[in-house]
Amino acid sequence: MPESPIRKLVPYSEIAKKKGHKVYHLNIGQPDIKTPKVAMDAIKNVNIEVLEYSHSAGFESYRTKLSQYYKDHGLPIELADIIITTGGSEALLFAMGSTMDQGDEIIIPEPFYANYNGFSTASGVKVVPVISTIDTGFALPPIADFEKLITPKTKAILICNPGNPTGYLYSKEEILQLAELVTKHDLFLIADEVYREFTYDGDVHYSVMNVPGLEEHAIMIDSVSKRYSMCGARIGCIVSKNKEVMATAMKFAQARLSPPTFAQIASEAALQTPQSYFDEVISEYRERRDTLIAELNKIDGVKVATPKGAFYCIAKLPIDNADNFAQWLLESYDLNGETVMVAPAAGFYSTPGVGLNEVRIAYVLKKEDLIRSVAILKDAIAVYNSIH
Repeated sequence: MPESPIRKLVPYSEIAKKKGHKVYHLNIGQPDIKTPKVAMDAIKNVNIEVLEYSHSAGFESYRTKLSQYYKDHGLPIELADIIITTGGSEALLFAMGSTMDQGDEIIIPEPFYANYNGFSTASGVKVVPVISTIDTGFALPPIADFEKLITPKTKAILICNPGNPTGYLYSKEEILQLAELVTKHDLFLIADEVYREFTYDGDVHYSVMNVPGLEEHAIMIDSVSKRYSMCGARIGCIVSKNKEVMATAMKFAQARLSPPTFAQIASEAALQTPQSYFDEVISEYRERRDTLIAELNKIDGVKVATPKGAFYCIAKLPIDNADNFAQWLLESYDLNGETVMVAPAAGFYSTPGVGLNEVRIAYVLKKEDLIRSVAILKDAIAVYNSIH
């Protein structure tokens, strides 16, 4: 089982904090945005005498409202197309377990969300990476690159849209190209769309659930974690029109009994969050993104792709090894009692030796903290390179 490049440095950050150092966390997508009040109030005001199991697919009331939420956003998703899961993580495990057997292959554009490696390992599935690069802003690799990797064992292509860790937003044309490819080869197209709302420059998110004729091939993964800043709720869902896939996913859902009751109460209530909440959040993230990119571009030798969505970017640093650098930042460095924690990007690739001098930065901190973090990073790079 691979360790998480995002969380493996936690012991070093704990040591830094025990020394009295302030650590700016650029390593994890934990927003500092407040969870909607309507969700928190629902938990505070709940009147339950017995904390029961829910239906294995989740509350019917929640799924019904979720279906309406999707329809309001232009996605033709019915109650029967949804199974509530314990986070988007479990939805991905269900998707892999329902469509792949041991030894099967899944093609994923890299860099990709590091836990895809873990879910694949847990499912006995082999990740076949297709490389996207910082030079193209991590755009979809040419379809020919995908096609030459397809074997009889290939069962699916997995994308994250918008992407973690790159922040890349796939265009409608790119999604349609993938749709044509999976239809031609009878594969599944699994789309992790948990950052759907987070797009910044007038670009529109195009969902796999909107592609005509893709109903039997499309599987959507979703979550409340980022949308409502409710990472600790651990509520997501797997969505598909393919009845066989959903019937199989339901067996996995039954095996773990039910998703958590309290968290479903909060998630159902969160659907009443006013649009003004999202308008403010998106505006805030756009400003944070622009602040971070502008500051990073002031450092000599840093290369960064401007994200179009989500709240992450990959930055190429003028250092030899980001793993060593990230650990050194916490273990041996501080600037006036402060340091930063970044996620080394090699863990977001499955191709060995790629991304060694790249880091993923999450712009989930307020603007002044981002400016301070990059100032620390600039000083740290100079110090690190002078002694290594």
